[in-house]
Amino acid sequence: MRVGVLTGGGDCPGLNAVIRAVVRKGIEAHSWDVVGFRNGWKGPIEGDLKPIGLNDVEDILTRGGTILGSSRTNPYKVDGGVERIKAVLAENGVDALIAIGGEDTLGVAKRLTDDGVGVVGVPKTIDNDLGATDYTFGFDTAVHIATEAIDRLRTTAESHHRALVVEVMGRHAGWIALHSGLAGGANVILVPEREFSVEKVIEWVERRFERQYAPIIVVAEGALPEGGNEVLLTGEKDAFGHVRLGGIGTWLAEEIAAKTGKESRAVVLGHTQRGGTPTAYDRVLATRFGLHAVDAVADGDFGVMVALKGTDIVRVKLAEATAELKTVPIERYAEAEVFFG
Repeated sequence: MRVGVLTGGGDCPGLNAVIRAVVRKGIEAHSWDVVGFRNGWKGPIEGDLKPIGLNDVEDILTRGGTILGSSRTNPYKVDGGVERIKAVLAENGVDALIAIGGEDTLGVAKRLTDDGVGVVGVPKTIDNDLGATDYTFGFDTAVHIATEAIDRLRTTAESHHRALVVEVMGRHAGWIALHSGLAGGANVILVPEREFSVEKVIEWVERRFERQYAPIIVVAEGALPEGGNEVLLTGEKDAFGHVRLGGIGTWLAEEIAAKTGKESRAVVLGHTQRGGTPTAYDRVLATRFGLHAVDAVADGDFGVMVALKGTDIVRVKLAEATAELKTVPIERYAEAEVFFG
């Protein structure tokens, strides 16, 4: 049997751990040939693939990013894209695909399964917004990076008596903002799931200054002020219809400075959250996902995604996994109401 593996969408720590697990179990347990498609769905469209052996994955467990490269290519937006994928798989004797990605990559995987291609999905996103799984790998690392940044920024904020606004990733889901903000002891956490009142934020900031402490505000890139619009870096859309967000942190810092007369600065963590060595948790979770994805392929159980439920790895339908985004249930955090605008 010959199995292909690809990584699509934004990169994140832990991708290489999945690839390593797939290759090792596929070869050692099943004697499969494993090939890697480069740059997400672009690889099987263009026939850009390479064999992956045990030596190729020997030292990649701790490496961030992906040795296969990634892209936001959507085969259903490319003329003849799906037909080309089927032809490339047939020409190269690839019997099944393991697709590692988030909502967009796995949305394509679901459609390809409906169109007769055998695909098993592995959930990946630092935003932790993929449905049907408790956690995705990459999220833990991103939260650790953001929390460490908040810890470091607190000392300089206190030294200069200024407000610091920390902008983290999170287009439609505020999981990174919530977890890093709580872990870092932020005074205000703003998430996309609820519009925030600038006046209320100012009130909290001034209260913090009155106590002779510097306020820390954590804001997700997709957070919205009441009656406002998303702050865009560019109006251009990618192949999946997403615009590039960014700038809410700078906008809010300027509002704070103008309304309080206090010095306020913004720090945008951006792609720092995606990079570097994965945490131990993400390495283990990614490895478990990879091993169970191989089991699903061996069973011929296509059209599924491996998922974490409690402490168990289970299989769920790709249709269920991609039906809707998993957002922060604000009502469950009523005891932390002070943290939301």
